[in-house]
Amino acid sequence: MESTQLNWIAGFIWSIADDVLRDVYTRGKYRDIILPMTVIRRLDAVLEPTKDAVRSMKTQLDTAGVTNQEAALRHAAGQAFYNASPFTLKDLKSRARTHQLKSDFEAYLDGFSSNVQDILLKFKFHNQIQTLVEADILGSLIEKFLDPAINLSPEPVRGANGDIRVPALDNHAMGTLFEELIRRFNEENNEEAGEHFTPRDVVRLMADLIFLPIADKIQSGTYLVYDGACGTGGMLTVAEGRLSELAAAHGNDVSIHLYGQEVNPETYAITKADLLLKGEGEEAENFTLGSTLSQDGFPGREFDFMLSNPPYGKSWKTDLERMGGKADLRDPRFMINHNGDGEFSLLTRSSDGQLMFLANMLSKMKQATPLGSRIAEVHNGSSLFTGDAGQGESNVRQWIIENDWLEAIIALPLNMFYNTGIATYIWVLGNRKPAHRQGKVQLIDATSWYRSLRKNLGKKNCELAPEDIGRIVETFLAFAETEQSKIFPNAAFGYHKVTVERPLRLRDIDPERAYTTKEIKGLLAEGRRAGGSDDEGLPVIRKIHKPGTAADPLRGLFLLPSPSGRGAGGEGRVVEYEPDPDKRDTEQIPLLEPITADAEDGVEAFIRREVLPYAPDAWIDASKTKIGYEISFTRHFYKPPQLRTLEEIRADIEALERETEGLLDEILVEVEQ
Repeated sequence: MESTQLNWIAGFIWSIADDVLRDVYTRGKYRDIILPMTVIRRLDAVLEPTKDAVRSMKTQLDTAGVTNQEAALRHAAGQAFYNASPFTLKDLKSRARTHQLKSDFEAYLDGFSSNVQDILLKFKFHNQIQTLVEADILGSLIEKFLDPAINLSPEPVRGANGDIRVPALDNHAMGTLFEELIRRFNEENNEEAGEHFTPRDVVRLMADLIFLPIADKIQSGTYLVYDGACGTGGMLTVAEGRLSELAAAHGNDVSIHLYGQEVNPETYAITKADLLLKGEGEEAENFTLGSTLSQDGFPGREFDFMLSNPPYGKSWKTDLERMGGKADLRDPRFMINHNGDGEFSLLTRSSDGQLMFLANMLSKMKQATPLGSRIAEVHNGSSLFTGDAGQGESNVRQWIIENDWLEAIIALPLNMFYNTGIATYIWVLGNRKPAHRQGKVQLIDATSWYRSLRKNLGKKNCELAPEDIGRIVETFLAFAETEQSKIFPNAAFGYHKVTVERPLRLRDIDPERAYTTKEIKGLLAEGRRAGGSDDEGLPVIRKIHKPGTAADPLRGLFLLPSPSGRGAGGEGRVVEYEPDPDKRDTEQIPLLEPITADAEDGVEAFIRREVLPYAPDAWIDASKTKIGYEISFTRHFYKPPQLRTLEEIRADIEALERETEGLLDEILVEVEQ
């Protein structure tokens, strides 16, 4: 079917809302009626040729006392769904009495198979029937959807002489039509669209980023594609189409199965309905309703390709409570074994769970296939740097980078999404990195590659044109240093968070003894803390080490003179100072900090260069050292504004002087006159 014809049908269905629902529903509620009615009419049209066979099979099964009738009725219908009621929509069109219409329409809906019942339940369509009946518009609504001007059937409408009067609507065209209706309703309610609808230009880019690098390695066979926050399922269907296209271009025949999970009931219903309308009823069974974090719909299953746009800046506190809280959470997706730590935590702050969705995907990577798994996921900027060393967000980044799964991060233009203008990024990951990418991460600044929209869609004022998508993918595949592409070793994003201690100094203490914690608290309560210029007193000694212990100032082991002559060789004693919490500080030291001749590692080199010259009695508490990871686009792509030269400034001043020359004399003359 021509795209113009599809747009005309979409416009006709769109007009039904204004013709029938106005003054009964607000515009924001039109979708609650139009979307389920579109589904019902399409299914009704598809099932019409086999209606008699289904009714006959229903009678036989009832007579035989068969209770589990689903499989037999689906077979009789020749579809993955059926309707066993005595009615079609055309039968209901002739109902004159409102009460009878309501009763028969409800019986008609109850006759659908369980998968359609599930869709109608999630749409909450039964809740709308009473309102439609009370407003006396149910009959008009049905009649509009049966208008002979439109044909939602897979069979054409023919004239008396057999010529085609209205073309058929195949499964692909019906899916396209349904997506167009969803898009229009999303534009009507842009706030909601941002939560459930990822712009198709962004989805096409994500699909290219995970498929094109391995397009020549795709073989004939079965591939599983997954989205853990699938929304209306558009991301999966675009990915399916792109994968099929690339496989066919290389002469391969692939079978693609889609899997998704969605927490919003209506959005889940739209996804399943879209698949049914496209003739993929069996595929609809691969979608589950519920929170991906606390109710994983696919435990233990692995996928070849994964794409997602998870919610960011959204609390997952309820999920955390369902999972037992941070203290008792033992989900293997988020409590893992890494670097010998059997309880390495990937739990992020409960106020933002976007990196938890990424961890969920990473737990579902295929390990035993030649291609492994490839992932593309959209995040906002907080995933790059939020979280201190040892906290969940940093741990997720550490786990990803130290396993060498991160291939690239692409910074998208601002205002790409419907309900937010903030910076967004696409993370590209895989567990089969090609040799030239191993041990490295590519950052791409694509913020200037876009075209403006003629009309804003909510906060979305730009899009990725095909040439912009091509430029980004080409830059990704080239894997070369340019102004927009930077390549770093994995360790460039890691750092040691080191705790620097200074000794606690108190007045009037005995330098020859160690004090207990209780005694120290008492001395502090007495105001014995030294400070300012008086900070020359002896430190409180926590522990006197045995003779022969080597002094190590970097670890807090200092050699002090021994007035009594005790100690190793009578020269002194090695002590540990009581640290002063008020003077405690931290330093972030890059993992790639250069090692100098007087240091064992980069941490020691940094402390000797940056700390000890200013605080000779400082030391580091190695037990508190943690490793963290963060990624800063600003640091690597920031371009300072070009300042004017002194010559340019001087020229401007001289020009102004010439313009004002004689102006003061003219003013004085006018005043004297």
